[in-house]
Amino acid sequence: MVSSDADLLVLVDEDDIGIGTLDKASCHDGDGVLHRAFSLFVFNDRAETLLQRRHTNKRLWPGYWSNSCCSHPRPGECIAAAVVRRAAEELGISVSPNYLYKFRYQAHYADRGAERELCSVFVARSTDVPQVNPTEIAEWRWVPAPVLDREMAERPSEFTPWLKMEWPRLRDDFAALL
Repeated sequence: MVSSDADLLVLVDEDDIGIGTLDKASCHDGDGVLHRAFSLFVFNDRAETLLQRRHTNKRLWPGYWSNSCCSHPRPGECIAAAVVRRAAEELGISVSPNYLYKFRYQAHYADRGAERELCSVFVARSTDVPQVNPTEIAEWRWVPAPVLDREMAERPSEFTPWLKMEWPRLRDDFAALL
């Protein structure tokens, strides 16, 4: 496994100013504690996006389909460097990420905890064949945008809440970049 509940996450205020650190498990307990995070959407030459099904060992949203990669920067780590690191660790690909926007959200998963993140969203292109880390990712696939739109409309319960928030904004506000 490339991540652990003991990993330190960067706590932030509403303006994304670091205010300390806390272990990952504690950040996701109860209603969650606001911390810095990122989401990456990887696209191939056919304009398909790489989706991953989260491993069933994940505490929050196990077995759900999600964006290509999502995680947290380490204390003192530039968020773009964290995106590059995690794409290599989780997906086995190299990327040059492009920052798009940042948003704050909170989502509860049953009685197992919550995400409460200030999340930076990135996109990247890759022609690499993913070599996914099997302790992080159960399954992966390349999906054309219209297919993902349809699947999310027909079966929203199969997708992570952050993907359901981010994907429409990507399609509406950043379509020319995809």
